[in-house]
Amino acid sequence: MTEINIVKFATQWPNYLYIITALVSGSMLAWPVLRRTMATGSAVSAHEATLMINRQDALVMDVRDSREFEKGHILNARNVPLSALEAGTADLPKQKSKPVIVSCENGDQSRRAAARLRKVGFERVFALAGGIAAWRQAGLPVGK
Repeated sequence: MTEINIVKFATQWPNYLYIITALVSGSMLAWPVLRRTMATGSAVSAHEATLMINRQDALVMDVRDSREFEKGHILNARNVPLSALEAGTADLPKQKSKPVIVSCENGDQSRRAAARLRKVGFERVFALAGGIAAWRQAGLPVGK
């Protein structure tokens, strides 16, 4: 039985190219997930959000402007426009340990808002992946 010498294998001409290729391609596959996680912390799908709302009494915070909010929003969502949140003029809940799900139209603004909420002390903040568009696409109820 022949022993495999990993160092010898890795340093031979074509083999180290294969190893480098595997490492680079693995990094490229992992990068989008890592970038999204670093930028937003945590994101939840529409399904995960409904479970959090029903089981953990999560607060839903919609950061779209009031006109967009009135066209349709997640039931019992609270409208806190991103502009008010960033300006520091938003009336935020006092319970900072309660889970908060941040939604917007397509998920772009909710990531920024989630980061801002974490900065002001909210412990469990989640951006709704895909925003209200993903919520509607999942066939979940929308209030007006």
